[in-house]
Amino acid sequence: MAVDTDIATKKRIFLASPHMSDAGYEMEYIQEAFDTNWIAPLGKNVDGFEKELAERVGSKGAAALSSGTAAIHLALKAAGVEEGDLVFCQSLTFSASANPIMYQNGIPVFIDSDYETWNMCPTVLRKAFEKYEKLGKKPKAVIVVHLYGLSADLDPIMEICEEYGVTLIEDAAESLGSLYKGKQTGTFGE
Repeated sequence: MAVDTDIATKKRIFLASPHMSDAGYEMEYIQEAFDTNWIAPLGKNVDGFEKELAERVGSKGAAALSSGTAAIHLALKAAGVEEGDLVFCQSLTFSASANPIMYQNGIPVFIDSDYETWNMCPTVLRKAFEKYEKLGKKPKAVIVVHLYGLSADLDPIMEICEEYGVTLIEDAAESLGSLYKGKQTGTFGE
């Protein structure tokens, strides 16, 4: 079957294309950052963003980093993930959710997706814990990703992590503003 490459290259569907508002006020903030020399690493806009985000999602604080990958890396360091440690993460995600495990020389163990949410399946997660427990191994952390604005089924996932005494890390980069049982995603993990 021949593919019309002309059509394939002209009609693209972007996953997350950037958008600037019609109001155009973004340029004012960009110019202000240049004018005040607050390009990096911090400044009043970053400080304000962190404060407003923490208030909006109901957390004690927030730290703006260069990427979601950097945030997961920092979370893994805080969880004490080291060389050889197992980290359970979901199979349907971007490599950026799993790469930080490798940065720590950990071992990613991919957990299949739930049919309803496309996110980590609690049933498969429990089976993975049981399997590795029989092998005398326990993961150091579980990274759950809330894909495409859809929250994972957190109650059973949190219950499993608590039962086994394992740190839960949420990748909520794609779910900012999404709720799970009335609470913002990204505020359930440790």
